[in-house]
Amino acid sequence: MITLQTFQKISDYEWEIPQTFRSGMRVPVRVFATRRLLEKALQDASIEQAVNVATLPGLVGRVLVMPDMHQGYGFPIGGVAATRYPDGVISPGGIGYDINCGVRLLSSTIAFEQVEPYLDTLVAALDHHCPSGVGTRGALHLSDKELDQACRSGSRWALKQGMATEQDLEFTEENGCIEGAAPEKVSPRAKERGREQLGTLGAGNHFLEVEVVDQIFDAEAASAMGLFEGCLVLSIHCGSRGFGHQICSDYVQEFQAAVRRYGIQLPDRELVCAPLDSPEGQAYLGAMRAAANYAFLNRQILAHHARQAFEEVLRGKVKNWHLRQVYDIAHNIGKIETHEVNGEKVKVCVHRKGATRAFGPGSPAIPEAYRSIGQPVLVPGSMGTASWVLAGTETSMRISFGSSCHGAGRVMSRTQAAGKMNWRTKQRTGGKISRREMEEAVRRFGVELRGAGTDEAPMVYRKLETVLDAHRDTLEILHVLRPIGVVMAGEDEYDPYKD
Repeated sequence: MITLQTFQKISDYEWEIPQTFRSGMRVPVRVFATRRLLEKALQDASIEQAVNVATLPGLVGRVLVMPDMHQGYGFPIGGVAATRYPDGVISPGGIGYDINCGVRLLSSTIAFEQVEPYLDTLVAALDHHCPSGVGTRGALHLSDKELDQACRSGSRWALKQGMATEQDLEFTEENGCIEGAAPEKVSPRAKERGREQLGTLGAGNHFLEVEVVDQIFDAEAASAMGLFEGCLVLSIHCGSRGFGHQICSDYVQEFQAAVRRYGIQLPDRELVCAPLDSPEGQAYLGAMRAAANYAFLNRQILAHHARQAFEEVLRGKVKNWHLRQVYDIAHNIGKIETHEVNGEKVKVCVHRKGATRAFGPGSPAIPEAYRSIGQPVLVPGSMGTASWVLAGTETSMRISFGSSCHGAGRVMSRTQAAGKMNWRTKQRTGGKISRREMEEAVRRFGVELRGAGTDEAPMVYRKLETVLDAHRDTLEILHVLRPIGVVMAGEDEYDPYKD
């Protein structure tokens, strides 16, 4: 049993379970948390899951757990693990079902006072142009051949269609396209689910949020990012829809046989994996990259539609309604990267599940405009509470494989919050939060709301400030964004346990 006494306290914000804690652990587990967050984490299986992850073959460094941790499928959400490339393993559970779920931030020069009279109309237009909900179809209807090309090209496919700019691509992780995507390794069922879902939010905790730049702590960073106090910005949070979910489901099933084939012993069957250099591992890596590119493209198309909504509502009312891309970052992904481990440069596959890349200043992997300040880290709050823009540091590179938290983290599961869903009647029963309670909570924040199920109510999440306390030694705080209008996706189309 894991208790607070199991941990070695490294600092007020770092706690470690040594490799000797349990037979089979190949590396220690390092948790970034305040004492209070750690005590809360011990109430679910997230830390136990991290210890199980530490038994995977080929691990280097430590298994890391971010301060927004909660229980997930196999890996905890907020889990980071690096396996040596190419002879380590890759685990779909360490990347997640919503492959390349991520956040995109767009800035403007529109002052809040200019748009306040039209806010409800703007939020309604965003809701109209950016469809959401279970099984929602977008305006695009791609053939299999077109879908394959889109999965190979990512955001560059949108550029050719007039739905992106070169600047959009420059300020997207991997320029919106990860090399090595293999759509031929994607099942027909996944393609069927993904063919008509580009340009849609989906369901669950995905959202578009109109925000105001409330506080600026770093003027140099604000200037580089085009952020001005009192001006509007737009955040988009979504991923690869049913396409990525099906890919993960397919390979979790396929890897059940792979672990037996390669003699891999696991404490939990949800950790199924395959050697990176095996046919199975390479197939999943190619399919996962296809889903990642799909997600980059999905957020790009949503950004294009959001720009249309801004123009539709604000043309003739403000001087410049253009939305400029600040950054787009993934937080459910596996990336081949080089990191320093015990003084040695090592090529690894970094699994980030509910964890954001946070590269420090000088990294060639981030846009030149940001190299003096570090990579933007976009951390959304809960519906009605502030989001934060941070920057990666040399410390994050040294101790966390350049990773950070990805949000506030849930304190209540979707089932606890909203109850069980009867998919025949489309009714939920037995939840702790009513629709009225949720709407009253959001109204107190002064936020214009469209959509949202009670499973995404503000009280379902931790206060983001308490999570970021645990990152004060690893990240630089740059800006605070206050929400004023939210389009929430609403009911969850996936099993909430498979975040």
